[in-house]
Amino acid sequence: MSFYSKYFWGGMAQFQEMMRQQLESSMHTELEKLLDTSTGAERDVSKKDFEGFNNLFHRFLQVKGPSVEWIKIQRPPEDSIQPYDKIAARGLPDNVANSLNKLVVVKLNGGLGTSMGCKGPKSLISVRNENTFLDLTVQQIEHLNKTYNTDVPLVLMNSFNTDEDTKKILQKYTHHRVKIHTFNQSRYPRINKESLLPVASNLNMNGQNTDGWYPPGHGDIYASFYNSGLLDQLIAQGKEYIFVSNIDNLGATVDLHILHHLVSQPNGKRCEFVMEVTDKTRADVKGGTLIQYEGKLRLLEIAQVPKAHVDEFKSVSKFKIFNTNNLWISLAAIKRLQEQKAMDLEIIVNPKTLDGGQNVIQLETAVGAAIKCFDNALGINVPRSRFLPVKTTSDLLLVMSNLYSLEAGSLTMSPKREFPTTPHVKLGSSFTKVQEYLTRFESIPDMLELDHLTVSGDVTFGKNVSLKGTVIIIANHGDRIDIPAGSMLENKIVSGNLRILDH
Repeated sequence: MSFYSKYFWGGMAQFQEMMRQQLESSMHTELEKLLDTSTGAERDVSKKDFEGFNNLFHRFLQVKGPSVEWIKIQRPPEDSIQPYDKIAARGLPDNVANSLNKLVVVKLNGGLGTSMGCKGPKSLISVRNENTFLDLTVQQIEHLNKTYNTDVPLVLMNSFNTDEDTKKILQKYTHHRVKIHTFNQSRYPRINKESLLPVASNLNMNGQNTDGWYPPGHGDIYASFYNSGLLDQLIAQGKEYIFVSNIDNLGATVDLHILHHLVSQPNGKRCEFVMEVTDKTRADVKGGTLIQYEGKLRLLEIAQVPKAHVDEFKSVSKFKIFNTNNLWISLAAIKRLQEQKAMDLEIIVNPKTLDGGQNVIQLETAVGAAIKCFDNALGINVPRSRFLPVKTTSDLLLVMSNLYSLEAGSLTMSPKREFPTTPHVKLGSSFTKVQEYLTRFESIPDMLELDHLTVSGDVTFGKNVSLKGTVIIIANHGDRIDIPAGSMLENKIVSGNLRILDH
């Protein structure tokens, strides 16, 4: 490199560093102004949150390119992802209660039900026999505590969006045999895409200012859990592991075999982090996967993949498994990594457009990305039944149907279904909102022999309808299709206009 080139690139680097420092200084000034708009407890909590945000913002400004070099990606070693059957084959000890008393169940409860047309926390949507996600979770843990005479607590990680409504509803579980704790994830300021400064004008959560804040993804669990004091409290009670999952994943129940595997490891080889993965299907191509990177097991998310390699990432043949976000993590290890400030999670930059048209960015992290920070981390390839998320009304139709039976808060596939796979269901935009979806079914159809269902347009279902094989129902614009009560549709396409009128 010539003297002039060195001088030029050296000057550029200096200029970039100066710009970074200026942006950080401006951000610091703006955050101080925001803190000055409040006093007391709210100010103290926000100050703690801003420490985490500043750290994330500093790292965001340092990032010079993709967080992974594609050429360095390797397949995980054989023994780093164990088949579930191998874990389960070891059997269970006589005293399961000893293991359970070391466990805490944590549910990620920060999300709203807006994508399904509901107000308030998603966990309060009814999913089966008038039971909400939260009801089913409490029933599952209560059943464990009663069966084994144990004390497994439930911890909810709420966000500022869900905390108040969730706390109101918790009163109804006072007499259940489950201790319930909550803590709040952080509240971070959304930043203007152009100026890289906060859009909020004060710490309040009302009026236009509401849009100025966001919960920074579930990767925030480590810092928030630690800062809340609850982590230390649970360690003092003899708890060793948390089982973390999304509250809308109805397959994420406590698995005694995985728990036994964790607590029975010799001390020097203690596994600090287990990620449950499952085989990828074409429906899961965007799910994060496990890779070996620079000698460590690591989660690779689609957002980190260079554009040129996205199709390769989505390939079911190269990346065969994906992350279910069911995680088992050592409490002592979280405490150690937090105190050492060694939790280094990749930043997800999430662009948003606010209602007024303003472009902002949210800096987020994912809970599973921490796998690379823990010792003796392990993937366990679990059955698909442990991944049953309800993200849409199409998913809701499946879990409300006779494909599943409900016992002690847990859903299991009906033994009457001949194939273990769930049908592919795609309901159109007329079914997006839960309230509208419910009005379109007089009763949920029999779906035991269904493979594929597509419904589009203004369609309603009468009582006791049975769907088998592949069923496609399309009402064109202006048309309406009423499937009569008692109908049996097998490998049928229904289109046009079909209306049964009472007379």
